[in-house]
Formats: sequence, structure tokens, C-alpha cells
Amino acid sequence: MGSVADSAVRPSTRLGAPLKLDDFEPAAREVLPQAIYDYIAGGSEDEATLHANREAFARYRFRFKVLASADRPDLSNEVLGQRFQMPVHLAPTAIQRMAHPDGEAAAYRGATAAGIAFCLSTLSSVSIEDLAAAASGVRWFQLYMHPERAVSASFPVDLPQTGRRERDIRNTFSLPQGLQYANLDGKRAAATAEGPDPFAQNVNAHTNPALSWADLEWLVAKTPLPVIVKGLVRADDARHAVEAGARGLVVSNHGGRQLDYSIASLDALPEVVEAVGGRVPVLLDGGVRRGTDVLKALSLGAAGVLVGRPYLWALAVGGAKGVSGMLAMLRQEIEVSMSLLGVRRLSELNPDLVTRI
Repeated sequence: MGSVADSAVRPSTRLGAPLKLDDFEPAAREVLPQAIYDYIAGGSEDEATLHANREAFARYRFRFKVLASADRPDLSNEVLGQRFQMPVHLAPTAIQRMAHPDGEAAAYRGATAAGIAFCLSTLSSVSIEDLAAAASGVRWFQLYMHPERAVSASFPVDLPQTGRRERDIRNTFSLPQGLQYANLDGKRAAATAEGPDPFAQNVNAHTNPALSWADLEWLVAKTPLPVIVKGLVRADDARHAVEAGARGLVVSNHGGRQLDYSIASLDALPEVVEAVGGRVPVLLDGGVRRGTDVLKALSLGAAGVLVGRPYLWALAVGGAKGVSGMLAMLRQEIEVSMSLLGVRRLSELNPDLVTRI
């Protein structure tokens, strides 16, 4: 499979300018090879969890206030001692140079311009060092715990291994020619695999399928940096993570790409928020496509959300400017919806403002 270095930067000529986040996907589909589009868009098996993440947001409705709006609501908030311009951050996704030749560096510049955090994947196509040189914003790092602890030490709890992604199996999807895992050197970066699902086999070679709470405790003890645990949907796991030293949590089912028929992230959020009782911030990813989605998540206790696929589509059609445009669009939606909801600042959001139908 060839690189998309040239085609990925050309916006669609048949589709109009995007008006909402979902509009970036068909535009990206026009410029991406089918196998790469499927890799980004797809979920595991029946893709039930993928769709459930969106359906969960649709089940909530606002109980808005009147005579309480603000012309310019304050979208800023704080997570782990850092102040951000809005409660939206860019989730970690692998090999972004599949979507655009500048890859993670372009997405990071877009996040920095918006005043939010960018999370770099262990399996990124731009190295930590090159990312740091691309902009001066807030960088988070998603660590896949490697089977060899020494590899992990040289760099939150995420996936132990990949789910069964049938789109990738049909496409015999593998790492595109010319791309590699920039944070893994030598043999690890160039690992190849054969079989019906070579990409998953390659990823699984860099992850530990037998993660335990002891691994989290080891990681917390090993680094002075705050550790955020990503991929929780249960109260007991949330409590264990905090007791093991986690400084934050991300409620996530990995965008529907791992265990199919998992609970939707938004449906899992209230239980996790209640379990930690404000001891650590709780973020959410999975299915966020609208400003109203962000406000629903925050009303249910999230300290912020992460978006994944939407910014990859924007990256594919417009590079850093595409990501910046997408984030500006989302910011405008949040501002308008906050005003109509009767909320002046994010701290005013609470469960009383939403109802589940």
C-alpha cells in the first residue's frame, strides 16, 4: 500500500465546506485510500459499540434555564494544574501520517492554536522529540505497556491487545509503506507480520496482554509525571486505579475498536464519577461529535472530553489548518449551546441540566 502524502492534503472538490464535525468524514473519504479510511472509521466485529457511543448521547436531553444566558460564556477549565481554553482535547491515535504527511505534528499545532492538549500515541509516526519541536503547547503521552518493562521505562493504561477489526482483516491492512513507529527504534519500529490481520499482529507485539494492577503501581512509582488511566468503564476499576496512584481517569471503550458490545462511554461515566468522588479528574472519549455532546458529558461529571476520528478526518483534508478549523467549529457550538442552556461557565454544569429519555 502506498503513502498518501500527496492526496491527503487536497480538500474535496465535490463537497461543500464542512458545517459540522461529521462533514469532515465524507471529505476525508474522497482523499484517503479505502483501506486507510476503513482503518480509521472502523470498529471491532459488528461495530455495535462504535454506534452505541453515538446513540448514548442521543438519549440525553437538556433541561435548560431561561433568563440566565451569557453573551460570551467562559469555556476555560483546568485539568491537573494546567489551564485550557476549552474542555476538549485530542485523543491519542496511531500513525497519523497515514492521513497527512505532517501527521501528529500538524494535529499538535492545531491543538496548540486552540489552547488544548494533544495526546501522542506510543505508536505514532512522529517521534516525541520531533513533536516537541513542532509547537509549544501541552503534550500528553499515551503509553502502551510493552511486554518488556525496560521499553516502557524508556518512554495511561490502555489496550492489552487489539480487538478483531473485520474491516482491516478484509483489507489485509498493514502499516503503509514508508511509515514506521517513530518512538520505537530499530527492530521494534520495523516489525512486520504475516497472516490475515498483519497490522493487529504488529501492534500486539508492542503491547502486554497480561496487564495487572501491579503494572500500574510500578509505572506510578517509576515516573514523577501524573499518570492518567485510560479505558475504564466500571466503578471498581476506577477505585482500584485511584488507589494505585492514578492522577486522572479516562472513561473509554477505545472508540468501539476493542471489545464489541461494550457499554457506551457516556453510559459508563456517571458510575465512574461517583466512584472517585472528586479525588481525580475524569475525562471521557467515544462518540463526541457536537458541542452539545461536550456539555452533556460535563453535566454528568466529566472534567473534559477527547475527540479522535473527527480530527483525523480534518487532518486528512486540511492538515493543521483543518484541525484548527474543526476545533473552532466545535468551540462555537459549545459557546452557543452554553448560552442557550443558561450556563455562563463550565463549573455551572451539573446533572440537573440533563435528563435521560
